[in-house]
Amino acid sequence: MNDEVDEGPAPDPAAVEPESDLDLEAGRLLFARPARFVAGAAKLDSMPSFAHETPEIAFAGRSNCGKSSLINALVGQKMLARTSQTPGRTQQINFFDLAGALMLVDLPGYGYAKAPKDKVRRWTELTYDYLRGRPNLRRVCVLVDARRGVRDNDRAVMTALDQAAVPYQVLLTKADKMRSQAALTETVQAVRDLGPKHVALHPVVRVTSAQTGRGIEEVRGELAALAAHIEQ
Repeated sequence: MNDEVDEGPAPDPAAVEPESDLDLEAGRLLFARPARFVAGAAKLDSMPSFAHETPEIAFAGRSNCGKSSLINALVGQKMLARTSQTPGRTQQINFFDLAGALMLVDLPGYGYAKAPKDKVRRWTELTYDYLRGRPNLRRVCVLVDARRGVRDNDRAVMTALDQAAVPYQVLLTKADKMRSQAALTETVQAVRDLGPKHVALHPVVRVTSAQTGRGIEEVRGELAALAAHIEQ
């Protein structure tokens, strides 16, 4: 006779993240409000200024990591941020207003891009200038393709944010394309292990998929906690 008790499948470490401090309903309500494109900047001196009470959330990541797709998934609009299969499509910093409560900022992708090297260098410099000197910046979401993991240029951005004392959080994208759950769990743990080396890194790693909606509600809840108060 077998006395062992089947306790069911073990918890998925990639999906088990603390959510007690998240207000998912606040995130749903905020991101149900209209978002609109308000400005684009290809140079530092053309970057717009907004009211100091409007927090900015920036989305940074390697070219073709899924930044624009994730922004579209968060706001529930398919075409707010332009997406492309060609790395390097986003060639300026784009600002999207979310009901006056948040400014969502889509940064040019760093790393590989199908563009002349001098253009890539200018985009990269513009991104770094923004990240180091934006007073309204409340958090940077560093998007990492879950299939690739954190690369050297991701680490360089993270180090720059540490030095500038800008809080940032890693969001793993394209989780639906992972070959296995075990591989995804390994990638999540590898990001967590970076914590002691990066003082401004948020401890919670979010696993997302713009295609399936995985993690979207949780990210909305995280960002809603940083938003300016608006009348309901």
